[in-house]
Amino acid sequence: MMPRAPATERLDPETYTVSGLGRELQGLLRAALPSVWVAGEIQRLKTHASGHVYFELVEKGDGDAVVGKLDAVLWRGDAARVRTLLDRHGQRMADGLAIRCRVALDFYPPHGKLQVQVKEVDPVFALGELARRREETLAELAATGLLEANRERPLAALPLHVGLVTSAGSAAYHDFLATLAESGYGFRVTFVHAAVQGSEAERAVASALALVATAGADCAALVRGGGARSDLAAFDSRAIALAVARSPLPVLTGLGHEIDQTVADRVAYQAFKTPTKVAEFLVARMQGADLAVARLRERLATASRLPLARAATALAVAERRALGARARLAQLAARLAALSRALGGAPPRALRAAGSRLRLAAQRLGREAPRGLDRAEREWRQLAVRLEVTARGRLALAAARLGGMARLVTGLAPERTLRRGFSVTRGPSGRALRAPSEVAPGERLTTQLAGGEIASRVEERR
Repeated sequence: MMPRAPATERLDPETYTVSGLGRELQGLLRAALPSVWVAGEIQRLKTHASGHVYFELVEKGDGDAVVGKLDAVLWRGDAARVRTLLDRHGQRMADGLAIRCRVALDFYPPHGKLQVQVKEVDPVFALGELARRREETLAELAATGLLEANRERPLAALPLHVGLVTSAGSAAYHDFLATLAESGYGFRVTFVHAAVQGSEAERAVASALALVATAGADCAALVRGGGARSDLAAFDSRAIALAVARSPLPVLTGLGHEIDQTVADRVAYQAFKTPTKVAEFLVARMQGADLAVARLRERLATASRLPLARAATALAVAERRALGARARLAQLAARLAALSRALGGAPPRALRAAGSRLRLAAQRLGREAPRGLDRAEREWRQLAVRLEVTARGRLALAAARLGGMARLVTGLAPERTLRRGFSVTRGPSGRALRAPSEVAPGERLTTQLAGGEIASRVEERR
């Protein structure tokens, strides 16, 4: 064993002990910088059971690279006062929050660690820094033509497949899914979990939006619950704004804040106040499609009834004309009989001549009456054929449109996906599994196929 150094400040006039040098540094720092204001961004925030708050105060440069870092502590007594002050300004301590704080520098010899002790925080600086970053991000997006890019994405008339990005099990998650389920429409939701606040939010949300885009969804819903203004800082970040703007899917945001609009809201296809409002928009779009189909049916029915009514009217007119011709023929026959009786005493030759003329007249009448009836019958039959062809064409067009919508809805049904050979495996909690790390050896699994379910147990993970 090596001998220990004596517990003195110096071994000789030019050599310090480690602890002695540490105490020397501690004294120099406390004397030189007893109180100083410093600005930076909170990272790795942790609240100890004792009530003390520990975090890193960092400075970021180009590309968000960290160019400076200090370990910081907010003692329990100061922490309560700082929280109260920030609450009055709609803020709270959180990863990603830029703050300006008055600190005392301290060096802790047992750990060989430089630490800043936070005494107070300037809440006005945090609000101003958030606004500055927001305006810089918006200006950059406008300069690169991305501010309106997502609004130009086409939104499906029947957005039945929705990609949901939010925190698993959160109130936003349940509110969104409950609203879709209550609508009665066959929505299919592809869910990707993402942290929606804190230091991991930027990376997690951007990654989740990219995954949703590969799942074949019609649109993406990016939602979260309410909170302090500082909790929305991640959604003012450049990384999330670029992910929303560049997404090939129309992105609908519902970030749970009634007053502020984040940069993510500005670049999204459409922004709503809450997750429920996003779901209600999708339900209303489906209801609009239903109403359009109903109106089409009504127009087709009206268009079919009008030609039929016209044909019925033409047929009735032809029948009345035929009856009129028969009546006129009967009148002529009666006149012929009366004339024959009146000429009963006339010379035979005159009577024969008159009879011949009368017969000729009767023959002409006999020929003309059927021709008139035949002509009328041909006219209304031709009209009926034209009516039938027109009605069949319009009905076939309507059937084709309705068939296309039916095939679209049928093709998106989850059962069809299962029949193509896909399956869904769920863990003991009933949640669908996405990675082997979500289960442990020995746990029971349930696999859903098109024809039923299979129970199994995990032997090993790979």
